Amino acid sequence: MSSTDPKGKGAPLAAGVEAPRGASRDGAVFGSDAMADALRALDVPYVALNPGASYRGLHDSIVNYLGNENPRMLLCLHEEHAVAIAQGYAKVTGKAMAAAVHSNVGLMHASMAMFNAWCDRTPVVVIGATGSVDSQKRRPWIEWIHTSRDQASMVRNFVKWDDQPGSVGAARESILRAGWIANTHPQGPTYVVLDVELQERSQLEPLPPIDPARYMPPVKHTADAAQVKAALDLLGAAKKPLIMVGRVSRDETGWAERVALAEKLGARVVTDTKVGAGFPTDHGLHAGATGSGGAAEAMEAIKEADVILSLDWVDLGGTFKTIFGDVETKAKVIQATLDYVLHNGWSMDYMALPTVDLLLATEADAAVSAMAAALKDKPAKHRGGAGAPALDPELKKGDISVNQMFAALRHVVEGKTVSLLQLPLSYNSKSWHFRHPLDYIGSDGGGGIGSGPGISVGAALALKDSGRLAISVFGDGNFLMGVQAIWTGAHYKIPLLIVVANNQSFYNDELHQERMARMRNRPVENKWIGQRMADPELDLATLARGQGAVGLGPVKDASELEGVFKEALRELEAGKVVVVDVRVLPGYAP
Repeated sequence: MSSTDPKGKGAPLAAGVEAPRGASRDGAVFGSDAMADALRALDVPYVALNPGASYRGLHDSIVNYLGNENPRMLLCLHEEHAVAIAQGYAKVTGKAMAAAVHSNVGLMHASMAMFNAWCDRTPVVVIGATGSVDSQKRRPWIEWIHTSRDQASMVRNFVKWDDQPGSVGAARESILRAGWIANTHPQGPTYVVLDVELQERSQLEPLPPIDPARYMPPVKHTADAAQVKAALDLLGAAKKPLIMVGRVSRDETGWAERVALAEKLGARVVTDTKVGAGFPTDHGLHAGATGSGGAAEAMEAIKEADVILSLDWVDLGGTFKTIFGDVETKAKVIQATLDYVLHNGWSMDYMALPTVDLLLATEADAAVSAMAAALKDKPAKHRGGAGAPALDPELKKGDISVNQMFAALRHVVEGKTVSLLQLPLSYNSKSWHFRHPLDYIGSDGGGGIGSGPGISVGAALALKDSGRLAISVFGDGNFLMGVQAIWTGAHYKIPLLIVVANNQSFYNDELHQERMARMRNRPVENKWIGQRMADPELDLATLARGQGAVGLGPVKDASELEGVFKEALRELEAGKVVVVDVRVLPGYAP
């Protein structure tokens, strides 16, 4: 079982849930049958969806032609959750899952999650649909308002590719292309719009058979040997080499090669809490994580470095600007990335233009693999050693800090194999050590609040029966905007623990209002207005129970945390979705 795809084609869900009766595969009769065949050829185990009439033909084909297997439907209560679940699944497996959205209105709902997947460089195949392109075949009113010219233009600036095929044969090709492009690095979402009339058209002559694999060839990006040598010459001569680990895979081999490279070079390593675990955070060479409580140490390490290897670091130019201002870094900078091929004129997610002296035009994992192979016979300059232990504040009676919450959770799951799926802005990287690429899978990518529940359900699905406990921690605003995604996890019996760090506020914006008040010499005391979620207090545990989950809390006393988390762990290990509402003090790690 590889860490890149811990489930292969996905663990079987609860037997008997949404099993069709009398489904028979007796050859493609309708256009949507051929489209369903193409979807199956992508080897996606699931399609997350919120149903709609625009793809009723495809829906029927998945159920009554494919038998609701490969892909199997995951019913969602909102299109944004459907795409978020697919994103979460891909964040664990590295492979695209499918999502289906209803017409232009479903696409509008789904667009936020598609933007998250785009910024996160996560593969998702989104299938959309439209009322009949032929206006003479549209049903009155409803199919007119649910039909739009060039529907995909709404999301074209943040998908890798889109299409609206004009025939059943073209639709098959389009679906295969969408899967291939989504899964090719740099990865991202793709979108295919299916005409309702094409779906429902009878197939008088079946499409000729094809071998789908021949239309989706594997794409491998390798590092140029001369450039790898040039990079190693720079790093080998450095007095203070540094590796900045950004977007890397969840693969165990890639993880081991990054550790070996750092030890061979004697290079310090910084990581980023915006992306998944990329290096053991208790390794002696780990110099902190940006975006959390370890940022000061990480920034100092970057400032001191004379040669920097960036492994697809998110916002390399912005990080340099934070440290050096408008003065260029004196360090030689090596950048391993393919991300530039996705940059366009609409989305500014390409960030500031960084100083780069040597570009390795390849995936970060491939660059590291080539460098590690070149150094395999060289002795290590550093043999690891333990870093600082995790924060362990006393759990005494009283208000709860975020650091206390993480310490209590860590105590309770000690000895278990855990995957952290989401982390709140208030997370301190010194609270938890990552020792495996699946110990933490990274943030949503686009900062789209409300993504946490959906991404967590999708990631937990990918981890189902892997031996890992799926645990997600995020804020109350994130929970409230996406709470209905939890129903899908409960319905399909996907074990998941969500801990809500509930400060009863959109606290990040309180800080912005405080900053405005100080800049304008106005009362800081008013920063809470339009931010606090109180009077009445929201009952998050009841909201969770309303979705079929186990709801616990609110926990307001630090001395009670471990007891509640032990109860939550028992329910999680019994296969339940569990939500714990923890009332935390507002504030972020320094």
